[in-house]
Amino acid sequence: MVNINKLMKQAQEMQAQMTRRLEEARIEASSGGGAVTVVMNGKKDLISLSISKDAVDPADVEMLEDLVKAAFHEATRRVDEEVSEQFGGMLPPGFTPPF
Repeated sequence: MVNINKLMKQAQEMQAQMTRRLEEARIEASSGGGAVTVVMNGKKDLISLSISKDAVDPADVEMLEDLVKAAFHEATRRVDEEVSEQFGGMLPPGFTPPF
């Protein structure tokens, strides 16, 4: 007979391990040929943002804003891709992790 408490404990341990792996992951994306670089963890928390001095033009703030958005969106896409590759087989079809 299956021990439900044991199964629940194993599920909680697996969830904790997945959370740790997501927090420790580092996914990088850049835009503008490296002018803006974003690093996120697997939970889509922004870890760092680097902006090249060459990308800073006070007369064209919109371009810098676009570069930041593009790098951020690319990093988000890569996080989704990485989570799917790492954990996709462990999740039910159509399930999106709440992180």
